[in-house]
Amino acid sequence: MAQLLQIAGGVLLSLALAGSGFMLLAGWLMRARFAAADTAPPAAAPGVDVLKPLHGDEPGLERALETLFAQDYAGPVRVILGLQDPADPAAAVARRLQRAHSDRDVVVVVDPRQHGSNRKVSNLINMAAAARHELVLLADSDIVVPPDYLRRVLAPLAEREVGAVTCAYYGVAQGGGLWPRLAAMGLSFQFLPSVVVGAALGLAHPCMGSTIAMRRRVLEEVGGLRAFADRLADDYAIGAAVRAAGYRCDVSPVLVGHLCAEASLAELLAHELRWARTIRGVDPLGFAGSVVTYPVPVGLAGLVLLQGAVAAWGVLALALASRLWLIRQVEKAAEPIPGSWRLLVLRDMVSVFVFARSYFVRVVRWRGARFRVDARGDLSGA
Repeated sequence: MAQLLQIAGGVLLSLALAGSGFMLLAGWLMRARFAAADTAPPAAAPGVDVLKPLHGDEPGLERALETLFAQDYAGPVRVILGLQDPADPAAAVARRLQRAHSDRDVVVVVDPRQHGSNRKVSNLINMAAAARHELVLLADSDIVVPPDYLRRVLAPLAEREVGAVTCAYYGVAQGGGLWPRLAAMGLSFQFLPSVVVGAALGLAHPCMGSTIAMRRRVLEEVGGLRAFADRLADDYAIGAAVRAAGYRCDVSPVLVGHLCAEASLAELLAHELRWARTIRGVDPLGFAGSVVTYPVPVGLAGLVLLQGAVAAWGVLALALASRLWLIRQVEKAAEPIPGSWRLLVLRDMVSVFVFARSYFVRVVRWRGARFRVDARGDLSGA
C-alpha cells in the first residue's frame, strides 16, 4: 500500500509540474496576444446583422446590450433582439432599448415557434427572418464588448478562406457576492487560458457563443441555423461545420466579457456542470487533459500522499507561484475580479469538483428546462 501511495503521489506531482508549465505558457501567450492595443486603420465596413437571443431579464442585461450601441464601426448595423415568449421580462428591456436608440436600426422579434430541442437556436432561426445584410453576427445576450468590437471582429471576414470569427471571453462579476466572483474566476483563470493555449498550439478549434461572425452565404452553405437546432454545443457545431466546408474559424484578438450573476452555489454548479458536460462531449481527450489546469489542488493531493516530502513542497510552491503569475497576466488583459487572490484555493477546489462530477452528468438544466445529452452532444427532453 505504501508503494502504491508513493506511485500515486509521484503521478500527481508530475501532473502538477506539467500544470505549472501550462500556467507559465498561458500567461506568456496572454501577454503576447492581448496586451497590444489595436491601432489599425478602419477597414471596409459591409453591413452586419447582430442577432441577440434573449431569455429573461438577466442581471446586467441592459448594460451588456448597450455596449452594442457604442461601436466605432462605419458600416450599417442592424441589431435584432429576439424572444420566444411575449411575457418574457426581457421584452421590456428590448423595447426600452429600441426607444432609447430610435436613430438606430433596432428590431425586436417575438416568435414562439420551436424548431428543435435547443431553444436558443430556435430563437435565432426566428430572428434570422429579419436579417438584411451581407454579414451576420451571433452573440449571447450576457456579453459586454469594447467599442472596437465590430470593426476588429468583422475585418478578417474580408479574407475568402475565413469562414467564421469567434471571441474568447473573461468573467465579469455582476454584483459583489461570492458566487458571481467564483463564476467569473472560473472563466477568467481557467477557461480563458485554456482557450488561448489550445488555439495557439492547434490543440483546440474553438467557436464560442460569445461571438460567431460569418458571411451569410457561408452560414447557408453549412446548412443554416436549422442544422444546429438539436445540438447542446451549437457554437462548437457551427465551427466544426465551417471547417468541414473548407474555411478557417479564427479566434479574434478582441476579448469580450461574460456577465456572471449566479445567486447560489447550486446555480453556479448547474451552469458549470452544463459547460463541462458540453466540452467533454465535443472534446473528450482534451477535457481529460485539462486536469493539468489544476496544478495547485493536484500538487496539494500529491503532498498529502507523499507525507510532506520536501520535493512535494517545492512542486506545490512552483504550482502556486505559476498560478498567481497567470492570474496577474489575465488581469492585465481583462477586467480584474475583486478578491480573486483570497478566493483562489476555493475556486480551484470547485473546479476540481466540477471536473470530476461532469463524468456522471447525463441530464443538464438550461434556461429553465431539463435535457438529456447523448454521447454526440444532441439534446432530448428529460
